[in-house]
Amino acid sequence: MLGLEHGFRIVDIHTTLDPDEQSVAAHGRDITPERLEREMHQAGVVRAVASPGRRASGRSYLRANNAVARLSVDRPFVAFARLNGPRDPRDHPIATLRNLRAEREDHHARPDDVEQYSYDDRFHGFTLVPPYDGLPNEDVLEQLELADLPVLVHAGERFPPEAVERELLSYDFPVVLASFGGYPLNADLMNRTLDLLGEYDRLYVDTSAVRYREVLERGVLEHPDRVLFGSGAPDVHPNVGVMEVLTLDVSEDLMRRVLAKNPSRIVTGLAEGADA
Repeated sequence: MLGLEHGFRIVDIHTTLDPDEQSVAAHGRDITPERLEREMHQAGVVRAVASPGRRASGRSYLRANNAVARLSVDRPFVAFARLNGPRDPRDHPIATLRNLRAEREDHHARPDDVEQYSYDDRFHGFTLVPPYDGLPNEDVLEQLELADLPVLVHAGERFPPEAVERELLSYDFPVVLASFGGYPLNADLMNRTLDLLGEYDRLYVDTSAVRYREVLERGVLEHPDRVLFGSGAPDVHPNVGVMEVLTLDVSEDLMRRVLAKNPSRIVTGLAEGADA
């Protein structure tokens, strides 16, 4: 795919970097750091947040987090630590009952893990994927509040906006909902997430896998400081996400906010002075 030609500085709030050869084989495509960096360059993306890919059930993210941090050195990546937990994120009576007795196991994130990551200058934030990893315990979320670093949250049909509000938005840390909170391609959930932006000052959304122009334009026009560019690479080539923003019927100033100013304000490692 040819590289895009545009005059914008672009940073990406949402990519996956997985150095595990078994994971690469399972995905059936090359998702090495070199490939990701090359695709970013083709799209004109100068820096990107990178989190580990999904671990098998019962496996800790500690090694994967450290690997992503190590691979980010001397590359245009900004590492986020991925956290898991024992609590079921679903709004269901059985899940509620299970959560009353949910006990943290050795592979689950602990408060001291969050404290360690937050004081480690290799990490600039955290990633939560509750539908696959479960929700951390309350003491972990309280430690995230103390750390006050941005938290990228994968939400959608298996963790809808109402669940995000119930479980996370009472804590005082920046929350960035991937895919406008509507993965996969659920416009109703995306619009319900945009409604929440009017109620919570520290809630943001990223543009990954938002294929509806009307929804994207609504978000950018109604909340110009809350929409952050995210490609979702390598599942989607960054060119795709960039083109979706560049073809919106909004001003160049609003495009610049989405593509660079807003993400750089939330994640300092994406700021212009940090460019490799």
